[in-house]
Amino acid sequence: MSRCDQCIVKQFNSLKALTKDELLRISNCKVTKTIKRGEVIFSEGDKMNGVYCVKDGICKLSKLSENGKDQIVKLNFKGDIMGHRSIIGEETANLTAIALNDMEVCFIPKSEILNDLEKNPNFSLDILKQMAHDLKDSDDTIVNMAQKSVRKRLADALLYMHTNFGVDEDHFLNVVLSREDYANIVGTATESAIRILSQFKTEGLISTSGKQIKIKNIEGLKRVE
Repeated sequence: MSRCDQCIVKQFNSLKALTKDELLRISNCKVTKTIKRGEVIFSEGDKMNGVYCVKDGICKLSKLSENGKDQIVKLNFKGDIMGHRSIIGEETANLTAIALNDMEVCFIPKSEILNDLEKNPNFSLDILKQMAHDLKDSDDTIVNMAQKSVRKRLADALLYMHTNFGVDEDHFLNVVLSREDYANIVGTATESAIRILSQFKTEGLISTSGKQIKIKNIEGLKRVE
């Protein structure tokens, strides 16, 4: 079992604010889980009994709308912590988390997180900063949905994937999403996302191989309006 104080992932999240003794205590009670691609980590409405720290892999966080359509709110990857808002707010999960590829996550019980929030002000402050950052991202997303064209939103989504997840040895984006996923990220119909991606391909901005996408002209994508 890997120890939290020796895990490189902690430097990317609020766990870096914990003392060595606190990290050792968490190490003794956490559970490391392997999540297969397509598997649900937790669902909207679930009672959260702890938080999940992403050790490896990528998952999508989505919310079901009243018309039954999923809206992808965020992609979480190495270092991200999930479930802390529900625990602090004493609410059920507001989103559903589904693995986009094989993942490794560490589950930390609710009691351990609450104990550290009460006793370690640096940890509490770091968690608050992360929640503030998430809220800012949500504000930006709302504005983008209202003011940017679907073409611009889809171009931005591709650039985000490239910046945050990189490419494989063949220069395809490391994260592979379905066309429906792309539609759910930018808030449009799947048919529209397919049509726009086809336009990008015709314009020489991207190339595709099945679900895989390769960005061929980054500056061109940045200029999309």
